[in-house]
Amino acid sequence: MTSISRLAASVLLALITFATLSPIELRPHLSDPNMERALAYILLGLALALGFPSRVTQTVLFVCAVAGVLEVLQLFDPGRHARVVDGLLKAAAGIVGIVLGRFVIALATRAAERR
Repeated sequence: MTSISRLAASVLLALITFATLSPIELRPHLSDPNMERALAYILLGLALALGFPSRVTQTVLFVCAVAGVLEVLQLFDPGRHARVVDGLLKAAAGIVGIVLGRFVIALATRAAERR
């Protein structure tokens, strides 16, 4: 399961990077932008938590760094805008995903112990 989760995290990171740094007209639009941001980072955090279950601190730092760096890189694209609140939303959503992942791991561990 960790290999699949790590692959999913890599794919999600690539998609998030593309959506964040591509010209606005190439960015996929599925819903409200804040909902899209939050869902993308929740899924990234979840995949990282499941892919690296023993590295909680590193995954939290990684998600926060990705959110911050990608937000700052938007400063160099004249068609995009960087906002602190967007970066904070992304980082918080990533942490929520990590917490969900830890919850899934705890449930799976308890279920395995009961067998």
